[in-house]
Amino acid sequence: MTENGAVKVLIIKLSALGDVILATPFVKTIQRQHAGAEIHLMTTPPYAGMFEDWPGLQVDVFRRNGFFAFWRAVLWMRRQRFDVCYELQANGRTGWMLRLCRIPRVVSSRIGFPATHHPLLPYRREVHIFDRLNEVMLAAGLPAAEPRPWLPVSRAGSEKVQAWLAKHQLSGQRFVLMHAHASVRWQSKIWPHFGRLAEALEARGYRVVWAGAGSDAEGNRVLSRTAGIDATNQFSINELVELARHSRFALTNDSGPMHVFSCSGIPVYAFFGPTKWTQSHALGQQGRVLTHPVECSPCFLPQCPPARGHACLALLSAEQVMARLVGDGMVEAG
Repeated sequence: MTENGAVKVLIIKLSALGDVILATPFVKTIQRQHAGAEIHLMTTPPYAGMFEDWPGLQVDVFRRNGFFAFWRAVLWMRRQRFDVCYELQANGRTGWMLRLCRIPRVVSSRIGFPATHHPLLPYRREVHIFDRLNEVMLAAGLPAAEPRPWLPVSRAGSEKVQAWLAKHQLSGQRFVLMHAHASVRWQSKIWPHFGRLAEALEARGYRVVWAGAGSDAEGNRVLSRTAGIDATNQFSINELVELARHSRFALTNDSGPMHVFSCSGIPVYAFFGPTKWTQSHALGQQGRVLTHPVECSPCFLPQCPPARGHACLALLSAEQVMARLVGDGMVEAG
C-alpha cells in the first residue's frame, strides 16, 4: 500500500502492438474496479508513449529482454510492494518475475503459482485473446470488458493531424486510410492488390492515405507514385488514431495498425489468409474480415510456399473487394 493507505495495483503488458491495444479495455476495467488506487502499468519502450496521456495511470518502462533488464524489473517490483497484479502478458518471463516478487494477489491467464486468481481451464489458441482476458477478469470478480479499444490523443496531437489534413486538402473530405504492409517476418500476410484498389477508389473520388512507419517507407513510396498520399512516419500511434477518426474507413492486412485504427471507432476492413481471423481480428470488426477460402488457409506460415501461389490472398481481387465496399455502403456505386 501507499503511505496514505491506498491500494497499489500493477498491470503488466509488455508487447506486442496489437496485443497492447487489445488490453486497453481491461486497463479501463481495472481502473474502475480500483477507484482511488495507485495504478501502475509496466510496459516496454516501444509502447510507453501510447499511455503518456492516459488519465490516472503511472507508466513504468522496462526493456523486455536481457538478464540485467529482468532483475531491474524484479527489484523495482519488490520495492513498490504492490497489493495486486494483473498479469495481462502471461509469458514465462513475467511469470518468473512474479514468482520472485511475492505480490499477495496475482490475476493471470496462467493456471497455478504465482496466480491466485485465474480461469479454470488453460488458454486455447482458437480463442480470441480478448475473450481469454475477459475470462481472467471474471475469475478475479471483475465485470467483463466491452470490446472497445481506446487510446488517448493529446490536444497537440489532434492539432498536428488537423494541420496535416489541411496541408493535403483533406479537411472534411472523403479519404480512405490504408496500411498495405506487415512485419518483415510475416510477408505472407500481405494482400498484393492494394495499389489497384487505391487507383479504383481515387477514380471514384475517394483519396487514399498510406499509413506506416519504418520498413513500410519504400513500399508506401512506390504505392503513392500512382495513387494516394504517403503518410509514412508522419504520426505517432496515438496520432494515427486521430487521423483515422477523420477517414471514411480503413483497409489493412492482419497487422498492428489494424488494431490501432480500431481505436478510432471507424469501420476497419482487414485481410486474413495465413492466419486465423477468429483468433486475432480487431475488436468490433469481425464482420469486416476479408478472406478467400482455400484448403491450405490458415497455414500459419510467415512465407507462402511458391507452389501455393499465395492463393489465400492473391485470388481475392481488387474488384471483389470494391464490390464488398459498395455493398456495405462504404463507397458509392460507380
